Amino acid sequence: MSIETKIDLNETTIAKLQKLIRANIDSYNGFHESAEELKDERLSALFKNIGDERSAMASELQQYVEFNGKDAEDDGSVAAKTHRIWINIRGKLNGGDATVILIEAERGEDHIKEAYEDVLKDTAGSAMNDVLTAQYAKVKAGHDKIRDLRDAYKAN
Repeated sequence: MSIETKIDLNETTIAKLQKLIRANIDSYNGFHESAEELKDERLSALFKNIGDERSAMASELQQYVEFNGKDAEDDGSVAAKTHRIWINIRGKLNGGDATVILIEAERGEDHIKEAYEDVLKDTAGSAMNDVLTAQYAKVKAGHDKIRDLRDAYKAN
């Protein structure tokens, strides 16, 4: 058996990377679309920053998939599109209420955090472990920031 390298990933690892690419694209889209609904400029800027970070993470993973001679995902998941539409509708109904949008954003953050945790378990020992661990740290930081803001807004 050959040792997996970043340019010779096994099919399972590539499939898991594709899943995370979709999750990051969903996250980017969700944050950017929500940022447009928010009246709070600081929160809007934070959402754009986290979204841009997710876009960069998707691009990084796409490179590894392409290094392996595969076409990388470049679209989000169907389920997340539905979720984003829902956020959009709720945001408009509530006049861009930051608390409501933060509750939804945190739900989205739970989803991407769990996706990374699953992939890290499934690819333990993979050549991609260092990259995935570094990205997971960013996802966790984003998740915790959104959760803490949600709690702070709820308290007000």
